[in-house]
Amino acid sequence: MMFQDPTPPPPNISSLYSITDYLSGKLDEITTNDFTQTAIVLVATFVSAKLINWISSSVLKRIAKRTATDVDDRLIDEFERPVTATLYLIGLFLTAKIMLPSEILPSNFAPWLMTISLYYWSVFAFRAVNILLVVATSHPKRFNAFQSATYPLFDNIGKLVIIGAVIFAVIQVWNVDATGWLASAGILGVAIGFASKDTLSNLFAGVFILADRPYRVGDYVQLDTGERGEVSFIGLRSTRIITRDDIEVTIPNSVIGGGKIVNETGGPTRAMRVRVPVGVAYGSDLAQVEKLLLDVVNGGGIPHVSNTPAARVRFRGFGSSSLDFELLCWITSPQYRGLVQHNLLTAICHAFDKNNIEIPFSQQDLYIKDWPNMPGKGQ
Repeated sequence: MMFQDPTPPPPNISSLYSITDYLSGKLDEITTNDFTQTAIVLVATFVSAKLINWISSSVLKRIAKRTATDVDDRLIDEFERPVTATLYLIGLFLTAKIMLPSEILPSNFAPWLMTISLYYWSVFAFRAVNILLVVATSHPKRFNAFQSATYPLFDNIGKLVIIGAVIFAVIQVWNVDATGWLASAGILGVAIGFASKDTLSNLFAGVFILADRPYRVGDYVQLDTGERGEVSFIGLRSTRIITRDDIEVTIPNSVIGGGKIVNETGGPTRAMRVRVPVGVAYGSDLAQVEKLLLDVVNGGGIPHVSNTPAARVRFRGFGSSSLDFELLCWITSPQYRGLVQHNLLTAICHAFDKNNIEIPFSQQDLYIKDWPNMPGKGQ
């Protein structure tokens, strides 16, 4: 016959006592002999553990093998351990309550067993988070936020959440008054938050950049702060770009996240359109000017110029001293923009000079209507 504890259990572990009291009631219905009850508990615990093992290996794993990934297989393997350990601990607690009088059974026996169970479940949580993060980071196209660069951040966040949950659970199990600790932790958290406000802002912006992917390593970007260059590194705290002067500029992610980004290599290809303004003198043959500009591009003498899409010439307006045209063509990559513009302007100048197309310059003519009399001069 099971000994009854005259003192009520702590409220935070009353659920364990409720389970064991229910099971002990069922045992009393079967038999009142302590040894028989102990034998039933041991056999039931062993059979339950084997049943869990059979369900895991024969049913759940068979279903998991039908999936394309082995994540569920690994999670099932890890999940089996804490469940089995919890069953054995419940059986141990029942056996102790049956065989030991309440005055001999330590009052902290149940909290210790629950703490051991929490240990097994926390190990499972750590391993499950690691498995999920490894899988997520190995599929960056499917899970944008999970990259090799963000793995340490999410790994540490997962560990902190698990540790915090375990500490809270242990405090509840041992019925510890944590009011003072929680107040101190809250004050400390606020102080740390103020002290690391900029760092946290950069970290969160870095996660959003890696998840949203407005640019990637190798892209040419231009920021509203004026920086333009090739992205060489994207981190959690900052982004680095290499300018055309071969200077590396490090920009905090919070600055990039709050500003406008022009990705010159965005879109389906890395090709980029360049615009070359050209002015010719009034009286020039417009059709000839357009043909010469297209010949410069389509002649094949300008490196890094793409013929697809085709180049275009547009007459933009009447300037103060010129007829204003604009040549539009595509280049293979943004880093060649300056070189291509240089070669195009040089070729246009030679073509206009060869065909007697005048390139005007800004000038003003002064007409004197009446020359005034100079002092000291005769009439």
